[in-house]
Amino acid sequence: MSTQTRCPWAGDLPIYINYHDKEWGRPVHDDRKLFEMLILEGMQAGLSWITVLKKRETYRAAFDGLDPHKVALYDEVKIEELMANEGIIRNRLKIKSAITNAKLFLDVVEQHGSFDRFIWSYVGHKPIVNRLETMDDIPATTPVSDKMSKDLKKMGFKFVGLTILYAFMQATGMVNDHLVSCFVYDELAG
Repeated sequence: MSTQTRCPWAGDLPIYINYHDKEWGRPVHDDRKLFEMLILEGMQAGLSWITVLKKRETYRAAFDGLDPHKVALYDEVKIEELMANEGIIRNRLKIKSAITNAKLFLDVVEQHGSFDRFIWSYVGHKPIVNRLETMDDIPATTPVSDKMSKDLKKMGFKFVGLTILYAFMQATGMVNDHLVSCFVYDELAG
């Protein structure tokens, strides 16, 4: 692993370092990946991100590659199958929310041409670049994530609270919250 200076939250676990270095904060414009991150961030509610990150491959397998077209068609039989899967977080509300969110995600795609076009409009289609010095400087929410959360809830999306949506923005590169001392900050800002 690289010995470059990175955000302290990455710690020393290879899975976290890899996520930090190669994914977190890097702009995502692929609808399938945006759907995956929306669902996984919702699954994290009340848990640590590392819990979900370690289960991500199992989620991909259990949820048909996190394809919104397939997830939107899930029925009670599939819900029970998922509830029996020990490799995922077996929370009925979160599982049902993934199905609801898949349907609404597809509605957004139909209305706007892509989820990417819709969701990135909240930041003017370019990342917000913050200049954060310490972990304490990283906000839990912002007015932008608050509006996004409010709008998605109004549309019927579930598990899209204020902090979940800000974490989604960070994960998908809508905002660059890498510390200015982190090598990824320079890569993204350049």
